This record gives sequence, structure tokens and C-alpha cells, in this order.
Amino acid sequence: MLYLHKGDPSTAADFYESAEGHALRFDAAGELVGVTIIDPRWLLGRDGRITITLPIPERIDVDAAALDTLLVAA
Repeated sequence: MLYLHKGDPSTAADFYESAEGHALRFDAAGELVGVTIIDPRWLLGRDGRITITLPIPERIDVDAAALDTLLVAA
């Protein structure tokens, strides 16, 4: 599991599950403050990237090189 957050994660006021099954947390202003990704190594091995579909029509793709340092430490 990989949990990424911006700022204080306790500010999360709303929860959304992305189409890919990732847990997304938003603050009261609707800003994304946290993402939980289950089995990121498997996703990167299978697809070479992690895709996150937000509740608005936007998509974020993160390639393996961008997460390499984080995954090695985990």
C-alpha cells in the first residue's frame, strides 16, 4: 500500500473511490489531500504506470521512474 498526502492528512473531509479502486481524500474546499494506492508495485509491473481518475474529468498518470525512490524505501 502507498499513501501519499499533501499537507495535514487530518484535514480530509470527504472520501471518494476512483474508478481504479484508489482511495481519494479531499478537504472541505474540495482539494485533493490524500491518495491511497493498493499494490502499487504490481500496478507498475503490469502497466508501467499508476492511473488515478479523479471525480472530475481528469486523469493522473505516474510512471515507474517517478515513484522509484518511494517504492524502494517502502
